[in-house]
Amino acid sequence: MNNQSIVEFIRLELITVSETIKTVSQRINNEVAEAIDLIYNSRGKIVVTGMGKTGIIARKIAATLASTGTSAIFLHAAEGIHGDLGMINKDDVIIAISYSGNSSELLSIIPYFKFLKLPIIALTGNVDSNLAKSADIVVNCNVPKDIEPFGLVPTVSTTVTLAIGDAIAVALLKKRDFKINDYALFHPGGTIGKKLLLRVGELMHSGKSNPLVNETLPFKNVIMEMTTKGLGCANVVDDNEKLSGIITDGDLRRLLSKEGDILSLTAREMMKANPKKVTPETLAVEALNLMEKFKITMLPVVNEDDLPVGLLHMHDLIRAGVV
Repeated sequence: MNNQSIVEFIRLELITVSETIKTVSQRINNEVAEAIDLIYNSRGKIVVTGMGKTGIIARKIAATLASTGTSAIFLHAAEGIHGDLGMINKDDVIIAISYSGNSSELLSIIPYFKFLKLPIIALTGNVDSNLAKSADIVVNCNVPKDIEPFGLVPTVSTTVTLAIGDAIAVALLKKRDFKINDYALFHPGGTIGKKLLLRVGELMHSGKSNPLVNETLPFKNVIMEMTTKGLGCANVVDDNEKLSGIITDGDLRRLLSKEGDILSLTAREMMKANPKKVTPETLAVEALNLMEKFKITMLPVVNEDDLPVGLLHMHDLIRAGVV
C-alpha cells in the first residue's frame, strides 16, 4: 500500500465505524432507558465487568461513569473468579460486557451475581447468548461480522460498545443535573483540575500591580502607567472609580498610525469603552473562552460595584497551565 491508498483506507474505516454507530443508534429502544433508570436509582455502585479487549472497554466505561457522578468500578472477570468478587455488595448493579455473550470467565461469575439477586445489564452483540439469557436488561451491540478483520478482530464492535457506554454515562450526567463544578471536584489534579478549579481572582494582577488611569489623564501619563506595570494595557476609570474602558498596546499602535496631535489626547479619548470584563469569582477557563471568542488577550476584573480590582492577561492563564 502506498501513502495515498493508506489514507483512503483509513478514511473508509472511519466512515465504516461512524455509519455502524449510526445504524446501531437507530436500534436503541426503551431497554436503554430502563438501564439508565436502574443505574440512577441504585443505592450501591455500578460494577462494570468484562474480559480481554472488551474488558478494556468496560474499564473505560467505568472510569467515565465515575468521573461524571456515578459511583462505578471495573471488575476484571478473570480476577473475579480468584477473589475479587469480595468487592461486590448486595445493592450494586452489574454491567456485564461480552460481544459474543459466551465468555467463559464472565459466565463463571454470573451465578454469584444471581445469588446476591443483583440486577444485570448486558452489553452484547449476541442477544441469544448465555449472558443475554441471564441478564435483566439486554442492550444489543451487534455489528455486521464482515466489517471487522477476518470477522474476528474486535474493532468496530468495541468502538460501538464504548460509544453506547459513554452515551449512557452522559445521559446519567444530564439526569443527575451534573454541573461543571461537580465535574471539577472529581478532577482536582492536572490540566483539567486547573481549568475547572482555578478562578480569576487567583491569577489576576491586583493592588499595586493593577494598571489604573483616570479618564482625564493625558497621553503621557497613560503611557507611563502602562510601562510601569508592564502589562501592555491599563484599566480606565471614571471619577467614581468605576470601570469605563481599557487601553491596550494595540490601541496605541492604531493611534500612532493616525495623523494629528495624539499627545493631547486623554485616556477617555484613547480607550475602548465598555470592554469585556470578568469578576474574581469567574472560572479561569470561562475567562479563557471569553478571550478566545473575542480575540483579546486581557480582561479587566471588577467587583460587584463595577470597580476594577485587577487585570487578567492571557500570559497568566498560560503560566497557570489553563491554556
